[in-house]
Amino acid sequence: MVPQGRRIVPGLTVRENLLLGAAVDRKGAWTLEKVLALFPMLRERTEAPGTALSGGQQQMLAIGRALMANPELLVLDEPSEGLAPVIVDALADTMNDLARTGTSILLIEQNFGLVHRVGERYYVLAKGSIVEAGTLAGLSMETLKRHVAV
Repeated sequence: MVPQGRRIVPGLTVRENLLLGAAVDRKGAWTLEKVLALFPMLRERTEAPGTALSGGQQQMLAIGRALMANPELLVLDEPSEGLAPVIVDALADTMNDLARTGTSILLIEQNFGLVHRVGERYYVLAKGSIVEAGTLAGLSMETLKRHVAV
């Protein structure tokens, strides 16, 4: 789970924040080395306080921490919140890369551009129930926005 707001643990370094994700001790492909290869900027800052990173860097850290748990499903809650458009583009590329490795992603997001770029299916919830669902293949941004404006 990558929560909205990232929840980087104050007082811990980048490395220590990443290792928190591995505390569940679930076996899998994601290791500290693999996460640092996915996010090279984090390698350069492993001993820096996690809270000293920029918003985009903290998002990478939060995603890396979640990957360290070797999840079958990666849940991302509003990952683009507060990020510059260029960082959102890089985030979309990362999510698409993760999906290609076989990691399933549940994206909870209000940024239609990000949803359209990385999603395969969409679901609209209202009062806890699915009120709209469909595939994103071939769906225009305008149509997606109409579907979601429930």
